[in-house]
Amino acid sequence: MNLLPLDPINFRLPTSLTLPRGVVYVAFVVDVFSRRIVGWRVWNSLKTDLVLDALEQALYARTGTKSLVHHSDRSSQYLSIRYTERLAEAGLQASVGSVGDSYDNAMAETMFGLFKSEVIWPRGPWKNLEAVEYATLEWVDWFNNRRLLEPIGDIPPAEFEQAYYDQMEGQAIAA
Repeated sequence: MNLLPLDPINFRLPTSLTLPRGVVYVAFVVDVFSRRIVGWRVWNSLKTDLVLDALEQALYARTGTKSLVHHSDRSSQYLSIRYTERLAEAGLQASVGSVGDSYDNAMAETMFGLFKSEVIWPRGPWKNLEAVEYATLEWVDWFNNRRLLEPIGDIPPAEFEQAYYDQMEGQAIAA
């Protein structure tokens, strides 16, 4: 996760969807620098495993993590012993939002707003967890590789990251 010129911050926040046979939860790990979704999980429980699986996926996607800040809200999943221990093992610095601060997780809330308005509401009603999981997989691929994002220059997150790496490589060769 050595992506940012400064310390990267990853937001995580689960959201829930009501299905005919219960509730499913979705958790995303977002690289704030590129807006790329680097980890995600859909599950039928709001236990620590939901966010831990998303974290593991992000760590696998971003090998060689250094100087990262992991930011989350104060949900019990993120404050659990298992989760905080895994953050420490991975060398991530934990940052937890303040109580009642609506600006603290604005990026995460925006991500879930996009996810719900672009996938969940138009394509529902949902029959089961597997349908939500597959739709999430499709959306994450589209979001990372084809969705144009104004804050990063009207290009997709994957293209933004590649341009950053190309620039860093060019600077290293010039030096």
